[in-house]
Amino acid sequence: QVQLVESGGGLWQAGDSLRLSCAASGRSIITSMGWFRQAPGKERDFVAAISWDGTTTDYADTVKGRFTISRDNAKRMTYLQMNNLKPEDTAVYYCAARPGSQVKIRSTEYNYWGQGTQVTVSS
Repeated sequence: QVQLVESGGGLWQAGDSLRLSCAASGRSIITSMGWFRQAPGKERDFVAAISWDGTTTDYADTVKGRFTISRDNAKRMTYLQMNNLKPEDTAVYYCAARPGSQVKIRSTEYNYWGQGTQVTVSS
């Protein structure tokens, strides 16, 4: 099993920058990582994903150019740098992991999930 814990959420203003962190523990396996978000009353949406070696990334169109996903395998950490925050970025952000090295954008491809961290952006 892999346990994931997100941190870094909170209340922010439009235009702010924020970095979310995801700490992995438990079984050490090769995983690709993803960030997803879920706004109230909406489905969980893909935000960003990164391959095991960090050389491949993918982003939702809504965050492309503003968000950057990265990872530090030695520390078992994954990050989501979020710049130029917008009110529509308000959501619970989830970190997810899947065995394997390839980037995936569907939530059903991920086996392990964190509890989520709330990000609220005011205008």
